[in-house]
Amino acid sequence: MPTTTKKELIDRISARTGLRRNDVRETVQQFLDEVVNELAKGRRLEFRDFGVFEVKSRAPRVGQNPRTLERVQVPARKTVKFKPGRLMNAAFEVTTAAKRKVSPVASIVGAA
Repeated sequence: MPTTTKKELIDRISARTGLRRNDVRETVQQFLDEVVNELAKGRRLEFRDFGVFEVKSRAPRVGQNPRTLERVQVPARKTVKFKPGRLMNAAFEVTTAAKRKVSPVASIVGAA
């Protein structure tokens, strides 16, 4: 599966908006910094129809080293979870429908 980089996104946004690449890069970086800062404070970020980012706690557990099969304690930690919103789910449905050669409209409506 191909990977899209931040640089590629910045180039696309710059081309579509006509804004200078440096201005777009600065704006995108500020946005990402704010997302990280809010999550670091334990806050939930909701972008309507896009999705929700939130911090979840993972309990400590006993794991196993796959090479030595030795049991090891894995400490509790925090992780970021993302739950896709309505528009993102609809985009996934369209992509899935295209792979199955089904009408995108039918997949969103559920009449596949």
